[in-house]
Amino acid sequence: MSLLLLLFDLLGTFVFALSGGTVAVRHRLDLFGVLVLSCAAAVSGGIARDVLIGAQPPAALADWRYLAVAMLAGVVTFYRHEAIERMRNPVQLFDAAGLALFAVLGTGKALDFGVPPFAATLLGMLSGIGGGIARDLLVARTPVVLQAELYAVAALAGAGLVALAHIGGFPRVPAMAAGALVCFGLRFMAIRYGWHLPVARPPGE
Repeated sequence: MSLLLLLFDLLGTFVFALSGGTVAVRHRLDLFGVLVLSCAAAVSGGIARDVLIGAQPPAALADWRYLAVAMLAGVVTFYRHEAIERMRNPVQLFDAAGLALFAVLGTGKALDFGVPPFAATLLGMLSGIGGGIARDLLVARTPVVLQAELYAVAALAGAGLVALAHIGGFPRVPAMAAGALVCFGLRFMAIRYGWHLPVARPPGE
């Protein structure tokens, strides 16, 4: 099971790094800039989570495979960005997949470190949204999590399902698969149909 979780973690790293690399190419950054955004999008949320739960050093720094996978995704995006751009809504779809995988994996890791289920849910959400926030801040745009349709809420739903399964004593892997599907499904439907939370309006509008 640990090998399966590692593979899913690396998959989440790769797809999040693709989203970071695609944003970098759209902002006409050089190869180094593409690699930086790919790595930031892929590992920032996990590093923040590991620091908070006391997992030292963070997995993304202790295991060379995480940064290697992120940089591989950056190189692929840099040289094949036209093929990636031809896919429908590439940044949003890659981001949704990374969000789902990281939210459930982050929750599972927090639970393994003895974090209470509610706090583990929040840390799972942080794992999912942290990379996207770092990516967007590096290109000076408002983070997607603050304005997009059901972004953090989708991560919270997927992470919460894993935490509830833990409380109920249900098997971890099926719960994580279900949580990832719920998170990705909510995010995808929000992208497709514009589902969103109420938006603040200044007085007089």
